[in-house]
Amino acid sequence: MNREEAAALLSRYDQLQLLTYFDELNETEQNSLLAQIESIDWSLLDLLKNRTTTEESRGVLEPLGALEVDEIERRRDEFEAIGAEAIRSGKVGAVLLAGGQGTRLGYDGPKGTFNVGVTRDLYIFECLINNLMDVVNRVGAWVPLYIMTSDKNHEETTSFLKDHSYFGYHADFIHFFKQEMAPSVGYDGKLLLEEKGKLSLSPNGNGGWFSSLMKAGYLEVLKESGVEWLTVFAVDNVLQRINDLAFVGGVIASGCECGGKVVRKAAPDERVGVLCLEDGRPSIVEYYEMTDDMIHLRDEKGNLLYNFGVILNYMFRLDRLEEIQNTSLQIHVVEKKIPYVDENGTIVKPETPNGYKFEALVLDMVHLMNSCCAYEVVREREFAPIKNLHGIDSVDSARELLVKNGVTL
Repeated sequence: MNREEAAALLSRYDQLQLLTYFDELNETEQNSLLAQIESIDWSLLDLLKNRTTTEESRGVLEPLGALEVDEIERRRDEFEAIGAEAIRSGKVGAVLLAGGQGTRLGYDGPKGTFNVGVTRDLYIFECLINNLMDVVNRVGAWVPLYIMTSDKNHEETTSFLKDHSYFGYHADFIHFFKQEMAPSVGYDGKLLLEEKGKLSLSPNGNGGWFSSLMKAGYLEVLKESGVEWLTVFAVDNVLQRINDLAFVGGVIASGCECGGKVVRKAAPDERVGVLCLEDGRPSIVEYYEMTDDMIHLRDEKGNLLYNFGVILNYMFRLDRLEEIQNTSLQIHVVEKKIPYVDENGTIVKPETPNGYKFEALVLDMVHLMNSCCAYEVVREREFAPIKNLHGIDSVDSARELLVKNGVTL
C-alpha cells in the first residue's frame, strides 16, 4: 500500500487524521504506518454505530452445580490416574496469558517479571513454572507450554525467561506467540495514534488467545503432536495449580467439552463472575448482571445456588476450540483511558476514559461449549491474584497466601 491508496481507504471511513504527520516520518516509519493502516479491521467500527445493542441481552439463567471439593477428594485417585495418563501421553498442553504489563503495580515491565520475593528473588513467572514443574516431576513428562505475549512485552518476556533459563523448564517445550491487536477509537469515532507514526493498538482481550495461537501456526503443531486438550490461565494468580492431575482427570472423566476451576464465593455479593447455565449452555454471569434474588438464592441445605466464582483457569477440548473459530466471538466495546497524539502532535495521557477498545473474552468461549465441568478448588490454596500493589487482590495479599502455602519469600 502506498500513500495514495491509504488516503483513498481512509477517506472512505473518514479517518484521514491517521496521515496527519505522515510527512514528518522517515521512510521506515512511513512504511510501518501504511502497513498498520492496511491491516485495520474496519468491521470493528461498525460496533460503535449501534453500541447500545452490541452487548446482547442475557438468556434464561440457571444455577450450575460443581464437582465439589469433597467429591474430588473421594475420587482423587481415580482422577489423578486419568490425568497422569493424559499428560504422560502428551494429550494436554498449557497456555499462559502473559501479554500484560505491571502498570497497576507501579512496575514498568511485563507483569510476569514482577518480583514478589522479600528476602530472595521470586518472580511471578517463576511461581507459575514451579507449579507446573510439580506436575512434570510427578508424571515424568513435559507439558508443552505456550506463552502468549503482546507487541508491548514480547522481547522483554522472551529475554527474561531465557536469561533465567526458563526457571528449570525444558526450553524445547516452551513456545511463544503474540496476541493479536485491535485499534483504539476516540469517543468521536476517530482511530487514535499512539505516536505520530503508530496506531494506538491494544491486545484484543483474553478471548483472543486461541485465534492468536492459530495465527502463529501452532494449531497444526498441536494436532500433529497428539494434543487433545488445552488448559488456559492468566499470569497474575501466583498460587494456581496448572494442569494438576485431578483437575485434568476430573474434566476428562466428566465427559464435558471444557472445565473451569471455581471457588466458593466469600460472600453473596462478592464481585466475581459465576459459572452458570444460560439457555441450557454453560455461561458466566458477572456480579453486576445478577439480580438481588439471584445473589441470595439458596438450596435446601442453605448453600448459595449461584455460588461458584471463576478464576480464569480453564481446560478446553482442542477439537471444539477449532470448531468454534467458525463462530464469531462477541466483541465487547470497552471504555478506557487511552494515551494519544493530539492535533498539535503532543502525546496526551488522559486521567478519565476518552475512548473505546475492542475485546473478546474467554467467558464467551465457555458459552460456545455444549457443556462445562465446574471444578471446585480451595480458595486459600489456589487463588492469589495480583491486580493491585496494596489492598484486595494485591502483592501484599498474595505474599500472605504464598507464605501460608509454604513458599519462602
